[in-house]
Amino acid sequence: MKLEEIGFYSLEDKRAKNCSIISPLWRNELIITSRCNFNCLYCRGTDINGQRGDMSLESIKHIIDLWASNNIQNIRFSGGEPTVHPDIIEIVRYTKLVCKEIKHIAISTNGFKDIGLYKQLIDAGVNDFSISLDACCSSVGDIMSGGIVGSWVKVVRNIEILSQLTYVTVGMVFDKQNASQMKESIEFAHNLGVADIRIITAAQWNDFSVFKNLSISEDILVCHPILNYRINNFRKNRNVRGITKKDNNKCPLMLDDTIIKGNYHYACVIHMREHGIPISSIDSKTMKEIRQERKQFMLKHDCYKDKVCRNNCLDVCIDYNNKVKQFEEEENV
Repeated sequence: MKLEEIGFYSLEDKRAKNCSIISPLWRNELIITSRCNFNCLYCRGTDINGQRGDMSLESIKHIIDLWASNNIQNIRFSGGEPTVHPDIIEIVRYTKLVCKEIKHIAISTNGFKDIGLYKQLIDAGVNDFSISLDACCSSVGDIMSGGIVGSWVKVVRNIEILSQLTYVTVGMVFDKQNASQMKESIEFAHNLGVADIRIITAAQWNDFSVFKNLSISEDILVCHPILNYRINNFRKNRNVRGITKKDNNKCPLMLDDTIIKGNYHYACVIHMREHGIPISSIDSKTMKEIRQERKQFMLKHDCYKDKVCRNNCLDVCIDYNNKVKQFEEEENV
């Protein structure tokens, strides 16, 4: 399988063949706030390493400048809930202004803000929304949001509108509260007109058995490459999460992929969200120095021995790292 067929626009065979600390920065995620207007049951939050609340606009612009100096291709703003940051529009405008080669500006959101704000974000430069939708009915959806009555109805309406304006995917996290509605939830999301559907179990639950008998119509799968990729993995008895001994125990993905929260950069967003230790601070460092640190971390780090990586690394990241190893081995033959 070519990486392009999986459905994640930041993953390509060409990238896997040429990844290094001097290649363009392909995927970059910035946690601009730990605050959120939801209290989702499965979310552990990002109040870690003593860093809480909003990043300052000055600090955010500094990081964007660092990334712009290394030919950034794709950027994602997340949190917490990034749309609660008071400067979110200015952050996007600044990104569009200084990152001349950027292809995608993405926002990971719960979709609960007024539609007017999301339209302003599109006008400012956002062309990718990843919106959480964890149920196919309001009774369960409102529970999953932490008990915010009416949240599900508003989020669903926003998804319908935004799907007509730009690229929208929905992320569905399942645990014991909503797993029984998985099939119906996927079918419901499809009918909203979204570009793709990403399904996963909550990290602290991670019960693969709920996927084993999941049956989705081929008419739906053909519309959504990421969903199709995941369903095919389930059919092969492969979970969304988890590295095996056969997989690449190094993570070349991090060479041209960065995740920053506050004053620290992390191996990946999962490592950060599972409260892994950051690689280093970014104080007064150039992007060249930061990327060199990432390379040294990758060379020393054994993903299979790291419990966070072994249990939580995603199928798509594993396939990318395995593809890099494959290309390296073919080149050395």
